[in-house]
Amino acid sequence: MGLGRLTIDLAAVVANWQQLAALASPAETAAVVKADAYGLGMTPVAQALNAAGCETFFVASLAEGVALRAYLPDVAIIVLSEQVEPHVDELIAHRLTPVLNHLAAVEAWRAQGAPHPAWLHLDTGMNRLGLSATDWQDLVAKQPDWKAYGIAGLMSHYACADERDHPLNRTQRDMAMQAATAARLPLSLGNSSGIFLGEAFRGDLVRPGMALYGLNPTPYAANPMRRVITLEVQVLQVRQVSAAGTVGYGASAAAKQGQVLATVGLGYADGLHRTLSNRGEVYFDGEAAPVAGRVSMDSIVIDASHLARRPKPGDWAEIIGPNQSADTLADMAGTIGYEILTSLGQRYARTYLPAHAAARTG
Repeated sequence: MGLGRLTIDLAAVVANWQQLAALASPAETAAVVKADAYGLGMTPVAQALNAAGCETFFVASLAEGVALRAYLPDVAIIVLSEQVEPHVDELIAHRLTPVLNHLAAVEAWRAQGAPHPAWLHLDTGMNRLGLSATDWQDLVAKQPDWKAYGIAGLMSHYACADERDHPLNRTQRDMAMQAATAARLPLSLGNSSGIFLGEAFRGDLVRPGMALYGLNPTPYAANPMRRVITLEVQVLQVRQVSAAGTVGYGASAAAKQGQVLATVGLGYADGLHRTLSNRGEVYFDGEAAPVAGRVSMDSIVIDASHLARRPKPGDWAEIIGPNQSADTLADMAGTIGYEILTSLGQRYARTYLPAHAAARTG
C-alpha cells in the first residue's frame, strides 16, 4: 500500500442519486457503475445505491455484469457495450439485459427463443454504437413483435449534453423520441448532463454516471452535486536547496538557492497525469503549492517555499478535496474529470464513509 488515502463518501453518492431522481421524476433514475463505478468501487457504490432505492444499474461489459449480479441478485443490470452474439447464453444465465447495437445482435437475441429483456440502441448522431437510421427503418418495416424479440425499450446517447445550447441536443432528442413513440417503446435518453437539459430531454429512464460521483454535469454553471472523494498523500521528504540546480527528470524546473522543496508520494502510477508536470497544484492547510518539475512514477516535488507552515515528512497534502475538485485537477491536466477518477490507482488506502444515514427513495 502506498502513502495515499482515498476517502469515498457513499452518503454523498446516495445524496447525488436522490437529487437526480427528484429532478428527473417521473422518469426512473438508474445508476451507471461501469469502470468500477468510475474508479470508486462498483460493489460498495452499487450496494449503497440499491439500499437507497436504485433498482436499475448500467455496466459496460458482461464481466462487469456478472460481478455485480453476485452482490445484487434482484436488480436490473443493463450491459451497454458487450458483443452480444457469442454471449447470449451467458447473458441469460446471469439475467443480464444487453443493449443491442446492430441488426446481427437483434437477430441473435430474437433467436434465443425466450423473451428475455434487451434494449435497442439507436444511433442519433454519435456514429459510435447503435443501429443506424437505415437499420432502424429496416427493422421497423418488418413490424416486429417487440415482446417476441424481448425488447424492453429504446435508448440513445447525447454527444453534447454538457453544452446546454448545442443544436445537436435537440436533433438527437427529436430523432430518439420520434422513434420510441412510433415503436411504442420506453425511451432511455438522459445521461448526467442530459438530465439538466430539462424534462423534454430525459425520456422514461435516465442513467446518470459522472454526476453520482461528484463531477459537474453543468460545466456552464456551478457544480450542483456533492463532492464524493478526498485524496490525500503524505510528504516523503523536505529539503531547502543549498545551491542552485534543477528538479526531477529532464531538469525541467530550476531549483533556486533557499527554495523549500517537498517530495510527495504519488505519481503517474497512481493516476496523477504527467501533463501536470510544472503546472499542477496540491494544498497544504488550504494553501496551494505548485508542482516543480516532472511527475514521476511514484512521486512529485512541490515548491513549498511560500507556505505559512513548512511541511514536514508525514504531513498530508490534499490532491482532491475541498480546495481542489477532480474537475479542477482535470482542467489543469488538459483532460476531463472522468479520466481523473477512472485513473485512480490501487495503491491508495481506501476508506468508505457509510451511507446508512441516507433515507430510501421510492
